[in-house]
Amino acid sequence: MKRRFGLSVPASYAVNFGLVAAALLAGNAVFSSELLGRAQRSVIMLVGIYMILAVSLNVATGYLGQLPLGHAGFMAVGGYAGAIFWKSGLAPQSGVAAIVPGLLCAGCAAAVFGVAIGVPALRLRGDYLAIITLGFGEIIRVTIINLPGITGGTPGLKNIPRHPTFLAVYLCVAISCAAIHATMKSRHGRAILAIRENEIAAEACGVNTTYYKVMAFTLSAFFAGVAGALFAGTQGILVPSSFDFMASINILVMVVLGGMGSMLGSLIAAAVLTSLPLALQGFSEYRMIVYSLLLIAVMVFKPSGLLGSHDFSMKRLVENVGSRALRRGAKGGDAL
Repeated sequence: MKRRFGLSVPASYAVNFGLVAAALLAGNAVFSSELLGRAQRSVIMLVGIYMILAVSLNVATGYLGQLPLGHAGFMAVGGYAGAIFWKSGLAPQSGVAAIVPGLLCAGCAAAVFGVAIGVPALRLRGDYLAIITLGFGEIIRVTIINLPGITGGTPGLKNIPRHPTFLAVYLCVAISCAAIHATMKSRHGRAILAIRENEIAAEACGVNTTYYKVMAFTLSAFFAGVAGALFAGTQGILVPSSFDFMASINILVMVVLGGMGSMLGSLIAAAVLTSLPLALQGFSEYRMIVYSLLLIAVMVFKPSGLLGSHDFSMKRLVENVGSRALRRGAKGGDAL
């Protein structure tokens, strides 16, 4: 009989918390050292922001099975809401008390827009949903341009306080992943996955499909808004052109490349695609060609994405390592 090593739920949470905390502290130490230049630090911050965007879009695209094309619109709402809050002077000038209220304001503002857009839009499916969410994303961008007194208009909103730090960005990555993972493991998450697999069958079994569609869309919009606020605080300036149609496509490419429904795949794809332009800057004339060929190669040879629907589980990894150690120990005891 094979021996199995098992972790209780509290123990698995403790292991995950410890590993995340260690990774954050080690990353912050490297980020704060002189080993990295200004460009590398900027890319590392953007990697964390796009990780949140990719994971949040994966809720609506990978888990819910819909195709929204206006994710950059929610990022814009959150970015401008957070930036305006920080510039208003309502928050302290530094510290956690300055960052958290701005992020919550940004997330809630984007979530409100998510509900407002999701209620009418999510009654549609497929291409129709993609078109209407694309239209809403463009409406948000054009509205920002035509409110110069509030958003700065086309020249952009400048002199945004640079509150976000490495720890703030990557702590938000960890919180967003944990919140989405917990949601998808709950009964609400199972209802969302049921809608993805067969919406008609889910509705016949009593699942309120409209409610859960809007719920997933709102959760996705909330974290996109948080990422938008982090983007605003990292860059120090917001311009409407940063949130156009191609920005939404870029986030969608990360989700598709990583694997629909795979959180780890979204994280890896966001890291690779965000840092790739910096890695290829020595080949500036051929950079976009290499970038495009890489995407085509992945889609041809691995059309389900890098990880498909597979997801990483630290608990499963620890249990497998522990089980192997137990079996080796048992074999050693038998040999004696």
